Amino acid sequence: MLRTVIHLLLHVAVPLAVAWLCWRARWRQAFAVMLATMAIDLDHLLADPVFDPQRCSIGFHPLHRLPIAALYPLLLLHPLTRWAGAGLCIHLALDALDCVLMRLG
Repeated sequence: MLRTVIHLLLHVAVPLAVAWLCWRARWRQAFAVMLATMAIDLDHLLADPVFDPQRCSIGFHPLHRLPIAALYPLLLLHPLTRWAGAGLCIHLALDALDCVLMRLG
């Protein structure tokens, strides 16, 4: 339970920190876009059960699988999609970290 709470808090704190550090003049807009990329987790609604604290999202949920996830860094290349790309990459990195911590115990 604690791991889940920390994981969810990081999904807010890390994009906030990145927005503040990288786009200080427009940090609110950058943070809002990065926060909106959490909609990627709508693919969890396709799973049964929807939430399983012992399931690794990476490779399981459709928008967390390699073929599509490999496209997310490409969004970083264009200024109009950079914030969304950053949000998606951060999201998947945090999900991957959660998978590693889950396996460690």
